[in-house]
Amino acid sequence: MKRSLEEHAARFDEVAAEYDDSMSDEYRACANLVVEHAAPAPDDTESTESTRARTRSARADVVLDLGTGTGAIALALAPDAGRVVGRDISEGMLTEAERKADEAGFSNLEFGEGTFREPNYDGPVDIVTSNFAMHHLSDAEKRAAISVIADLEPRKFVLGDVMFFGEPDPDEPFYSPDVDDPATVGVLADAFTDAGFSLTAVERVHDQVGVLVAEQRPTSAE
Repeated sequence: MKRSLEEHAARFDEVAAEYDDSMSDEYRACANLVVEHAAPAPDDTESTESTRARTRSARADVVLDLGTGTGAIALALAPDAGRVVGRDISEGMLTEAERKADEAGFSNLEFGEGTFREPNYDGPVDIVTSNFAMHHLSDAEKRAAISVIADLEPRKFVLGDVMFFGEPDPDEPFYSPDVDDPATVGVLADAFTDAGFSLTAVERVHDQVGVLVAEQRPTSAE
């Protein structure tokens, strides 16, 4: 990480009120894909269960949204989830997320302080999501974070982020080199695999932006 957690938190505190309006088209496209993969339509789910049973199952899911920011992903998933837990390092961003949740009238949302490696949550987790947050970590820190997330035993982790599908264009970086540290898709894929996930989807939004969907391999007991 190129800056401390405190420095990152302070930086996001300053922009929290205007954050939603400042997002690029790529960010919004990435967020939409994260929501789509984290909450598939019941009719598109391959299962022998009835649609009604699968819908009940989806609405019992616990979603952990890491780097939740102002709650864009958490709020979008709340109507179809049993519970959504958002974690972030910025008090200002969390305040905005809580305000929007109150306005929407959701009672199944919980926001609080937490990081990728210390999410401050010890309950059950079915789905983990994150959008445009993990790229602040170094490659080694990303690997450690993915390992911590794997230990929570979610069945799926949907990551939308700045990532390199090829060599980044030094004249047109999609990120801020002084604060961001994106990884290549290959590095992220290896980290997921080593943590026990199988990569089931790769969505390319931009040469430097994408969405990865990773699922836990079933254990013999399952």
